[in-house]
Amino acid sequence: MKWENFTKLESYKKLASAKTPDIKAELDGEKGALRVQAYQVPMASGMVYNYAAKAVDDQLIDLLQELADEAQLQEKYEALYNGEVINTGEKRLVLHQLTRGQLGEDVVVDGVNKRQFYKEQQDRANAFANKVHSGRIVNEKGEKFTTAVQIGIGGSDLGPRALYLSLESWAKVQGTLKMEAKFISNVDPDDASAVLRSVDLEHALFVLVSKSGTTLETLTNEAFCKDALAKAGLDPSRHMVAVTSATSPLANNPDYLDSFYIDDYIGGRYSAMSAVGGVILALAFGPEVFARIQAGAAAEDEACKEKDVRKNASMLDALIGVYERNFLGMGVTAVLPYSQALSRFPAHLQQLDMESNGKSVNRFGEPIDYKTGPVIFGEPGTNGQHSFYQLLHQGTDIIPLQFVGFRSSQMANDVLIENSTSQQKLCANVAAQIVAFACGKDDENRNKYFAGGRPSSIIVGDQLTPEALGTLLAYFENKVMFQGFVWNINSFDQEGVQLGKVLAKRVLAKDTDGALAQYSELLGI
Repeated sequence: MKWENFTKLESYKKLASAKTPDIKAELDGEKGALRVQAYQVPMASGMVYNYAAKAVDDQLIDLLQELADEAQLQEKYEALYNGEVINTGEKRLVLHQLTRGQLGEDVVVDGVNKRQFYKEQQDRANAFANKVHSGRIVNEKGEKFTTAVQIGIGGSDLGPRALYLSLESWAKVQGTLKMEAKFISNVDPDDASAVLRSVDLEHALFVLVSKSGTTLETLTNEAFCKDALAKAGLDPSRHMVAVTSATSPLANNPDYLDSFYIDDYIGGRYSAMSAVGGVILALAFGPEVFARIQAGAAAEDEACKEKDVRKNASMLDALIGVYERNFLGMGVTAVLPYSQALSRFPAHLQQLDMESNGKSVNRFGEPIDYKTGPVIFGEPGTNGQHSFYQLLHQGTDIIPLQFVGFRSSQMANDVLIENSTSQQKLCANVAAQIVAFACGKDDENRNKYFAGGRPSSIIVGDQLTPEALGTLLAYFENKVMFQGFVWNINSFDQEGVQLGKVLAKRVLAKDTDGALAQYSELLGI
């Protein structure tokens, strides 16, 4: 297996001289209708990835297949899930897929079967959640807990929060919402204060998530919550559990009702299917629903083993993204879910993509001379249409778009207005936007002229169920992974978050000079 810089590949040279198709022409008339039908790839959970509005054709896809083969994307994916040291920066395995299923060989580290380890931890979390729901674990008064509050930051917040919000309304309709969930992440005291004011402390169970047990923001917020519990006359140790590593100071600690374990082989932004998300989501929805999310993710992981890019949605999307980034000069991607339930999913994808592939050195620490990860942003439609779509349609930068849409709503509550339901209006907007971005509109009035040629793809499902949510999560994780492989970078460390932490500790220790001292004084520290 070879790890080579992108620009040294023969397929790179071919792509550099390839002709880019005109999307407007490709989507014109009957030819466009046939293209929409043909340019799609099945995903797990009955979902489909449609790339008809991307600036690609069969010849270009053939070249992308050559790139996938030459860059050995499938071989590297197989090496990852079979336990090779893929995280070269920290010399670690990358095992988040094992939290939801076995893709290949057993991965045994220091005599521990890692799939069994992750499953055992989730089984423990499930048993704990069932005891909370049944009233076998209760507060000081013998009363049930009604709210679960996660304390964590970064991957300990974004993924689990996005997943919870994605299914909160669905669970209410299905009758599977066991407990309301809240999240505290920002060290800004207003964040913790607002959450604490919104819950009944007496019936609140706190889930502290910190792999190292030393994360400054998380421990600060933990102290904030413990102080609130103590002031309310409550014993904090009766209201808290920890999700941490087995060697951290939080592990097996009498200050917590229980501890659930994670390890160094799962990065924070990839940890939503581990105990990091498994504890809070099992408490909120019940273990059965969380298992359905995991099943959707496992099925998509399995689908990503396909070598043919026309049958592997994550890989094809990744390769098209590489083409847009490196050959068309597009440095930003917008994620646009037409589902209010996915309101925080773009925020999770910001961390997943930008923390993984925001790198300027290759896997060996050598500077690279080509672009890597794009900037990711997004908001739910149709809200975004009345916000930043002006720039997307008529701005000077062309920004690739990733739509997500569902044929049915989650709440089973709709109304017929002017011969169409709200869900039909939502879906009509998705279809209209894809064509409007791609085809534009001629007009003598230049203010009303739309150039078109704005590429997009869409992931479509019937409804945002637990399985569909797990599939979406794994889809994007694997897309990021495949792009990192192409760019020959390490997508699994995040040194870029460390420098600011170090300097912040110096500020708090009053160990500053120069500009750092002046900015500290400006902020009243």
